[in-house]
Amino acid sequence: MAPRLSEKPDHECAEPRAEPRAQLRIQQRRQRWGCGARRPSSLLLAALSSLLCSLPLAHAQADTLKTIAGRGSVTLAYRESSIPFSYLEAPGKPVGFGMDIAHRVVDEIRKATGKKDLRVNYQAVTSQNRVPLVANGTVDLECGSTTNNAARAKDVAFAVNHFYAASRLLVRKSQNVKQLADLNGKTVATTTGTTTFGQLRKLSLEKRLDLEVVPAKDHADGFLLLESGRAKAFAMDDVLLAGLLLNARTPAEFEIVGESLQIEAYACMLKKDDPAFKKLVDDTITGMMRSGEFEKLYRKWFLSPIPPRGRSLDLPMSERLKASLKSPSDQPTS
Repeated sequence: MAPRLSEKPDHECAEPRAEPRAQLRIQQRRQRWGCGARRPSSLLLAALSSLLCSLPLAHAQADTLKTIAGRGSVTLAYRESSIPFSYLEAPGKPVGFGMDIAHRVVDEIRKATGKKDLRVNYQAVTSQNRVPLVANGTVDLECGSTTNNAARAKDVAFAVNHFYAASRLLVRKSQNVKQLADLNGKTVATTTGTTTFGQLRKLSLEKRLDLEVVPAKDHADGFLLLESGRAKAFAMDDVLLAGLLLNARTPAEFEIVGESLQIEAYACMLKKDDPAFKKLVDDTITGMMRSGEFEKLYRKWFLSPIPPRGRSLDLPMSERLKASLKSPSDQPTS
């Protein structure tokens, strides 16, 4: 007699005849799901997957202090021409305001790791490679003239801000350039890998200036483009432009002009997701700000003669930086 529609025939769980290995897989499948049992639907599997993805995941944190202690050395980045923050006084001898801050951090690293004989290695960086070299651990700390912004914070972490600069233009006085609009259709140099590079292109489009933005490897190369006549202006942070003029052969022939293109907050850069190391760096810098050591360091590099030519920037501390000393912040300006 034929089975009724509401009943399952005896052979419903049967599988087509197969090879022994295939039969073993069928048997294992039956044991897992049961004969006649329904497998989870694709909707159920998707829901379970979504639930698992929504759960907080343990994120591996970096441990720079442990790494430094293990290798017995710390690697500091330096720039070749970011005067007065980080630059070469002589071959193999980086100096500057930022380098002095970095060395104070090294003092605290020695205390935290118990490594009094901790060696200090130096790694030259450019505007273009500084972020990846910190992110991949080649460099432990970079205290140059790096802007603390949200885009870079996706790859690295920043300590509390220790300087504020404004992007402006360096030009020859004889060119009679007073603002960016005066450079319509002209060649403007800036350092590749900097925030100013992108800002110039943006302003050129917005204001229809048709600027030819020429990338320079570093700040010294950018100034050379201006000095040699290959560019009508060099756009960069005002303090760095002033620093370049300290070493220029004929500084009186140049001037810094124009309204600020944007405000830049400088901060030391370190590896992301390392709260212990960030706390050490932040505590070191804020401690310097509270004790008066930071202001003493500022006078040394911004209000006194500095190497190699023994000239002074004569740049008083800005009101923004004075306020930052009272209430330190690691918040980006852009």
